[in-house]
Amino acid sequence: MDKFLQLTLTGLSNGAIFALVALGFVLIYKASDVLNFAQGDFLLVGAYITFGLISQMGLPWSVGVVLALVVAVLLVIVVERLVLRPLIGEPIISVIMVTIGLSSLLRSIVTYIWGTMGQQFPSFLPSQPLSMGGATVPADRFIAIGLAAVMLIGFTLFFRYSKEGIAMRATADDQQAALSMGISVQRIFAIAWSIAAATAVLAGIIVANITELSFFAISSIGLTVFPVVILGGLDSIPGAIVGGLTIGLLESYVGGYTPSVLALRTVFPFIILIIILMIKPYGLFGEERIERV
Repeated sequence: MDKFLQLTLTGLSNGAIFALVALGFVLIYKASDVLNFAQGDFLLVGAYITFGLISQMGLPWSVGVVLALVVAVLLVIVVERLVLRPLIGEPIISVIMVTIGLSSLLRSIVTYIWGTMGQQFPSFLPSQPLSMGGATVPADRFIAIGLAAVMLIGFTLFFRYSKEGIAMRATADDQQAALSMGISVQRIFAIAWSIAAATAVLAGIIVANITELSFFAISSIGLTVFPVVILGGLDSIPGAIVGGLTIGLLESYVGGYTPSVLALRTVFPFIILIIILMIKPYGLFGEERIERV
């Protein structure tokens, strides 16, 4: 029972991080119909820029995090304006290949500047172990769950009640109708990409704090996002949350109860991905689109 509780808390913290990254993926897809294969790599960029600003340049934590967010937002705005916006109306494979190229570029930049060796990330979350129901879990896991939950709730309220959030939902439903109502679709695209970058950066900072600043560990999260968004639905924000928590828990349970030599923890999310695509290709909460020709 103690092991089950410990695996559950670990899975929830991982799942909350998956949900944050998946939220950005879903936002970009809903707003602009772009499958952003570079979404997970913004975790790398955010975590390493934060590390550089705080550990290498000696800036305070708050300043370093804010500057990392600003750099990431400026980067995605430049990419959206100069690279992706001219591709509107082009075949979807062209846009996909551009985001894959962007993913490789971001990884190459991080590797060139900081290398791939693990680094000690400047900790801002307390890591002393806490006992809960007989299970011992680091305090930063609990705090990570709380931080991710607060951010997800905040974004949900933003989309439901704010003027920009309502405009984003309207644009996602029908871009032509949104244009006729005076909504700037290009501005909505920029906001969607900016929020996606911000969520990825925050997730990367949390991951680096509770584990370490590892190139391979953080970049692997970007791959796990795809089973998450397919499970929840490419265009569903609640689906991103449910999918993230589900994959996080399943990954934790499989890793805890199966022999490590089988490495099922790594491949299990993709087994779920294949099953969902075979049974319910639009995901648990995704909108089914039927096109007649």
